[in-house]
Amino acid sequence: MSGPSFHEAVPSPVARIRTERSGDAAAIRHLNELAFDGYREADVVDAVRAAGAVILSVVALGEDEELIAHALVTPVTVTNDEGEVGLAGLGPVSVLPSAREQGVGTQLIEVCLERLRALGHPAVVVLGEPDYYSRFGFIPADRWGLRLEAGGLDDVFMALELIPGRLGGLTGTVRCRPEFDLLAGL
Repeated sequence: MSGPSFHEAVPSPVARIRTERSGDAAAIRHLNELAFDGYREADVVDAVRAAGAVILSVVALGEDEELIAHALVTPVTVTNDEGEVGLAGLGPVSVLPSAREQGVGTQLIEVCLERLRALGHPAVVVLGEPDYYSRFGFIPADRWGLRLEAGGLDDVFMALELIPGRLGGLTGTVRCRPEFDLLAGL
């Protein structure tokens, strides 16, 4: 038997979603270690936070106020012959293993996209599973003429216009924050 489709109502363990607070860092680190079965993504989140390069850091809390999910948004840069353009990069998005398949990640991503639109960000990119991220409107970034500097990830590198028409005609190489180099070799 397969799980519920995206459009079916799924009971969610999310009690509330809020912006990261100063006391959340240790819990976010632990969550990322559990969600990704290792420390690399946790190291990236900590390094981005230490560098002051967070656009948005959002957490989902369960009924018991336990942190059950986290999403990070950082600046990325598109470079081409005309110069540089700033966009937003979504990820990592982590969900506690016991809270998966319950719509938690979906709720968190929808809040991030809504907040990015409200902040006036023109577009957001993500490295992730196309079947999952396409439900939010993400399409392969190469359709916009955007290529990830790291290369070789075109099949999972996606983009979403937050302001219609803002990616039209923008082509170039997308560079993530240097802290993401900690993920090299995954």
